[in-house]
Amino acid sequence: MPLHLISKLESFTRLSVLDRQALDAVVTEKQRRLGAREDIICEGDNPSHVNLILDGWACRYKQLEDGRRQIISFFLPGDFCDSHVYVLRAMDHSIGTLTPVTFAEISRDSLSQVTSRQPRIMQALWWDTLVQASIQREWTVNLGQRSATERVGHLLCELFLRLRIVGLADGDGCLLPVTQADLADAMGLSTVHINRTLQELRGAGLIVLKGRHLTIPDLPALQTASLFNPNYLHLDHVGRHLDAGTAGEL
Repeated sequence: MPLHLISKLESFTRLSVLDRQALDAVVTEKQRRLGAREDIICEGDNPSHVNLILDGWACRYKQLEDGRRQIISFFLPGDFCDSHVYVLRAMDHSIGTLTPVTFAEISRDSLSQVTSRQPRIMQALWWDTLVQASIQREWTVNLGQRSATERVGHLLCELFLRLRIVGLADGDGCLLPVTQADLADAMGLSTVHINRTLQELRGAGLIVLKGRHLTIPDLPALQTASLFNPNYLHLDHVGRHLDAGTAGEL
């Protein structure tokens, strides 16, 4: 059962037992496992299926001819790497793993069948697509207008909330299995600048980083310092307010 995907979609709408079974069926058709720093799909490839991250972290990135890389987005467990990507003739970006990743390859036909038969899944996937576009807009604002400290703090707030909604945050902490070089490539900063910025956030008592674990002792304080408004994540939807008794409906 793709629990992380279901947790995320249920922030939008309550899925029925049949909805969950339908998602489980398409996700278990074909699964793959890659190590860290491998490409799931490369720029120029012909996309024939949709990839769903089941475990681990990946990213969407563009790479210049001289090797410089810009990370455009992070993919977490439960994230589709573009739910309609198969309509393209060729990829205009690459998707690579940051950690070992397990992902499902879902064919166009399978996804079309499940969305046509289960309208709540179709609506939830459209919601997810719109949220991904909203996140991309916020990243543009981040790179264009926020200071280095605000950028990094904003990203940490976003990742923490996205992990929390799929059940991967533990109280005020979560795993952060990315390197400072990854953060630099995502934030348009040098690794030296990222290191200095993280030290500033630590020194202000806004974050605690121990190895691959992030703790945010006071989330509202970090949000204020980072000019972070979570409205672009659209987490407050009908699925979060329905009675638990509706969960078993067909």
